Amino acid sequence: MLEDGDFRLTECSAILKYLAEKAGSPAYPSDLKKRARINERMDWLNTGFYRDFGYNFIYPQTFPHHKRPDDKVHAGTIEWGRGLAKNWLKVLDENLIGPDNHYLCGNEISIADYLGVAYITVGEVIRADFSPYRNIGRWIDAMKSRPSWAGTNEAFYAYFVAPYKDAPFVCL
Repeated sequence: MLEDGDFRLTECSAILKYLAEKAGSPAYPSDLKKRARINERMDWLNTGFYRDFGYNFIYPQTFPHHKRPDDKVHAGTIEWGRGLAKNWLKVLDENLIGPDNHYLCGNEISIADYLGVAYITVGEVIRADFSPYRNIGRWIDAMKSRPSWAGTNEAFYAYFVAPYKDAPFVCL
């Protein structure tokens, strides 16, 4: 959640846009077409990709309140989410990033990259193997090489990845 005086925002996409706009960040350019592409990628990540990758694949394996009441249904949910996640990852790898783009919207970093890499690296909790997705791997490496990565993600690795290091998971 973001609090800016008496103003509150609770959705990460809206928070990123608000902060970038407020700061005049080049990661959210004022050019209408560039901004529309960034918004499109952020919406793609929020509405399609993360619904299946996070809520239907990772969360049922990690959060007790996402466990289905029946073991067979639970296993089916995870397998269904796994298949959907693979489809989304293929689209991201081959079409959105592809071999020619450094980032999600071309060759300039944007707030879509910050949102997207956070969503993708949630897969590290279950030890997701992104090696079949060469372009995604290259993009993740570029994002992780940013100077602020370690400090920004310290809590994620300490409180979400490390506790699950020996847990059995269905992986990609």
